[in-house]
Amino acid sequence: MARKNSRDEEKMNYPAELRRLKEEGPQRLYLLWGPEDYLREQYLAQLKKRCLPEGEDGFSYKRLDGPELDRQELVGAIDAVPFMTERSFVEIRDVELNRLKEPEKYMAVFSDIPEYCTVCLVQSAQFEPDGRLKLIKTLRSVARELKFTQQSQGMLIDWIIRRFAAAGKSVELEAAQRLMFISGDLMSRLIPEIEKIAAFAKGERVTAADVEAVANHIPEAVIFDMTDFISQKKYNTAASVLAELLADKNNEPIPMLAMLGLQMRKLYTARLAIERELGAKFVMEVCSIKHEFIAKKLINSARGFSLSQLRRAVALCAEADYKMKSSSLDGRELLKETVMRIAAGETDAER
Repeated sequence: MARKNSRDEEKMNYPAELRRLKEEGPQRLYLLWGPEDYLREQYLAQLKKRCLPEGEDGFSYKRLDGPELDRQELVGAIDAVPFMTERSFVEIRDVELNRLKEPEKYMAVFSDIPEYCTVCLVQSAQFEPDGRLKLIKTLRSVARELKFTQQSQGMLIDWIIRRFAAAGKSVELEAAQRLMFISGDLMSRLIPEIEKIAAFAKGERVTAADVEAVANHIPEAVIFDMTDFISQKKYNTAASVLAELLADKNNEPIPMLAMLGLQMRKLYTARLAIERELGAKFVMEVCSIKHEFIAKKLINSARGFSLSQLRRAVALCAEADYKMKSSSLDGRELLKETVMRIAAGETDAER
């Protein structure tokens, strides 16, 4: 029987999973999924090393690619006796497990994998198993399921420091946190950013200014910065950020407005936390914020608004969303108008 699945854990303890693999050895069936594809691929590589000391070139390795999965081909790959190795390894990539036809035929196969074989179902970052399906229930009962999630703040900061060190640079804590904030907390996204910043930085120590100069900003971070500038009454800077958002044709108005609405709701929660002295932990829990320094940044930003202003801001976003979806009005102009009214400090009393 497989151990308790790591999907039930808030954060995956990646080092612990590697230790478990080393101590217990490979199991017969794995299901690897989750948004952190960098860690997923790293774990897969370690698993292959345990099963295939000579690498993927031998006769004991077979790869099957989705989205469809041929049952006969699967059975043939699993039943093939390993050659010159103790185990065989079958890698199955991006099969649509939630939509697999005649799933009961596969349930029997996955439940009866021979001792000498390891089968690894590797899913894309977008995959989410549908726990209501019999096939998924079967997999969860017999497989080692690992959900690769974003790492904790402390582990991610340590990893960023090590990546910069490998590039011959040290990095300030503030710079590492700023990188996580503006580029996100997925390692696969951070790796190219770290390489760019390390190449750009003139000194041996990377600063927050270096990060700001060359790192790609995810839209959520840009929206956060814009509302933070509004809270600080830096209206010209906020207007410049908005202009850049609107100038980028890849930024569609409806998703941008949704991000703005979410940000205003988070700021409202943070303002409530200030009023009731609830602290950053409350904000992290209610707003599903993974890292404490971001929650603290949100609380600090919320100090520039009143509860009445934030309630009105949330309502303004909802009104603009309705207009965008139910009329032919220009979405970019509606978004611009909404931001301007938030910056003007409208309150409930002005409705």
